[in-house]
Amino acid sequence: MIDRARLEAIVREAGRIALAAWPGDGHVLAHWEKDPGSPVSAADLAVDAYLKRELRALLPAAGWLSEETLDSGARCAQDLVWLVDPIDGTRDFIGGRDGWAVSVALVNRHRPLFGYLYAPARRRAEGGEFWKGELGQGATRNGIPLTASARPALAGARVPARKLAPEDADLLRIEQPNSIALRMAMVAADEADLLATLRWGFEWDIAAAGLIAREAGAAVTDAFGKPLNYNKHDPRAFGVLCCSSAMHGEAVARLADRAARYSA
Repeated sequence: MIDRARLEAIVREAGRIALAAWPGDGHVLAHWEKDPGSPVSAADLAVDAYLKRELRALLPAAGWLSEETLDSGARCAQDLVWLVDPIDGTRDFIGGRDGWAVSVALVNRHRPLFGYLYAPARRRAEGGEFWKGELGQGATRNGIPLTASARPALAGARVPARKLAPEDADLLRIEQPNSIALRMAMVAADEADLLATLRWGFEWDIAAAGLIAREAGAAVTDAFGKPLNYNKHDPRAFGVLCCSSAMHGEAVARLADRAARYSA
């Protein structure tokens, strides 16, 4: 159905385009706020334009949904849709930090088939971190198969976060990249046990990383523990919960009151 080698080459080139503008390598970058608290840079737009052109050429039948492209809604009539965040973690990108990634997923009838993440500023000696997931075929990072966290209980769970709520004092805070996709990928790689958000977010942030994490054995749902569907008319979900499958029920129960309160 799809040329996987070409798809990987496109995502890698998108990462190279972003890296060529990354302030962490000394480049001067134009950036501004689309809305208060929502930064965007010239690199976001350049990567978006490149991916839109190349992915549409790779699979002309697929629709398009991206953070940096105005959504016409026409994609809702199509079974196949590309979900793209050209630079997930723009704050880290603009700040010259390495916690950002190019995120590309192909969705068929609301379910991701392929999920690719490329974080070229990380593990520079290895050419970056390249994550792949394919439905039913497992997940890899730089070609090495991934097995997600299997931690059985919440107490002591590693959580990538800048701070923790008082009721989560039994959790272990670890370094947090700005990219939510990379935080989910950390669970896939057994470098974290739990990622949870309690806010409205968009499909393009989580589609690729969600597939990678699930294929590695993690549980991935919304904040209420319900399945995530993609290419919806309103491309949002309330929260994401990505964690060891063994602790998923406990995590849903702990978050239930907060999820109900914050989503209202």
